[in-house]
Amino acid sequence: MRLPLNRRWRVLLRRHGPASAVWRRRMAMGVGAVSIGLAALLFARLADRATSLFDHAVRSNWWLPLIVTPLGFAGIAWMTRRIAPETAGSGIPQVIAATHDPKESLRTLLSLKAAAFKGAFTIVALLCGASVGREGPTVQISAAILGWYSRLFRAPIRASMIIAGGAAGVAAAFNTPLAGVTFAIEELADAYEQRVALLVMTTILIAGIVSLGLAGDYVYFGAVGEHMQVGAVLRVAPVAGVLGGLSGGLFARAMLNIGPARDRWLPVLKGRPVIWALLCGVLVAVTGVATGLTWGTGYSAAHAIIDGTNAPYWFGPAKFATTLATASSGLPGGIFAPSLATGAGLGALLRPLFPGDPGGAVVLLGMVAYFTGVVRAPLTAVIIIVEATASRGLILPLFLAALIAHAVSSLVCKERLYHGLAKPWRTVLGSAGEAKAG
Repeated sequence: MRLPLNRRWRVLLRRHGPASAVWRRRMAMGVGAVSIGLAALLFARLADRATSLFDHAVRSNWWLPLIVTPLGFAGIAWMTRRIAPETAGSGIPQVIAATHDPKESLRTLLSLKAAAFKGAFTIVALLCGASVGREGPTVQISAAILGWYSRLFRAPIRASMIIAGGAAGVAAAFNTPLAGVTFAIEELADAYEQRVALLVMTTILIAGIVSLGLAGDYVYFGAVGEHMQVGAVLRVAPVAGVLGGLSGGLFARAMLNIGPARDRWLPVLKGRPVIWALLCGVLVAVTGVATGLTWGTGYSAAHAIIDGTNAPYWFGPAKFATTLATASSGLPGGIFAPSLATGAGLGALLRPLFPGDPGGAVVLLGMVAYFTGVVRAPLTAVIIIVEATASRGLILPLFLAALIAHAVSSLVCKERLYHGLAKPWRTVLGSAGEAKAG
């Protein structure tokens, strides 16, 4: 028996109309994407302002970081543990963990409280001279924003929405929409769902358009128009790939093992995270005062190296050490930009070895190789470098270096960094879910 016409219309509207679950999810992702673009721009401006204020203070009083940085590390670590423990570290591991339990993550790892404190603590860390980036925190903040809109529009929360939100954060943070897409595939999604690919890419695209429209078509590290001949590629890319894979893999392995090693070799620090953060702050402060180049994201130094400035040979190792100290201290903050700066330092070491080859291109090969060695996401690394430097003529050399670095890094560190760091957060979500059920 067929339903009356008016009832059929009501059924159709309920299933496919503006009030349906599909349309509620689309509205949540559309409005959320615009908000992500705006939030990423605001966060970037505040982060840049914090970095400028710290640099100005250091120029006026060189000794100031010896006091401010260690105390700042300790204070942020204490506040993080007391107020918002879910904000510790990069933010990308939290988003990876959240994809395994999207509903519970909105109350814990991806709450608006977590997003607000993540941004605030990262800005304070930059004010203290910490070697952190804003890209990882932007991923967590963006995923939290999209999660909030899903609740506002009563849209079913799925892993695809969290993936879209986090990847849109990468797109807006670097002004690199394609890198957001590849990041969603390589890092955030264990098993990428092809049926939601269009929705994910649409969210990333909208966030990227908002960032592009308000900030302009800027190139993050400045345009690099150099090219490399086949012979140069075959000389430089394997060397960059091996060295970048080794050093990046060592960083990832150190990050994953530094906690257990600290508890084993320094048992007095076990259960004393604030004191550990204070000691990490001392290392960052002393290194920064001695070098004058390792503070903050490292963006300015990396930009100068790409442009041809001769960086001290110790810049890369020093940035490696301060980034590792900052990240292992538990402070909220990312490692994307500091890792790219460390990679630029590696490229500066490679440049004298190949004096007849384009200097800027050699530096980019070092950057992509080291970054791939750290995060083991070669496609994302290449796309970020290409979009952030407008170096489309170097795509093939960058891919070669990245693939070699990926293979070498996997020998040094078996586990991928972000997925290893996500394991404790998955345990947190599981414990929270069990407590709620009980």
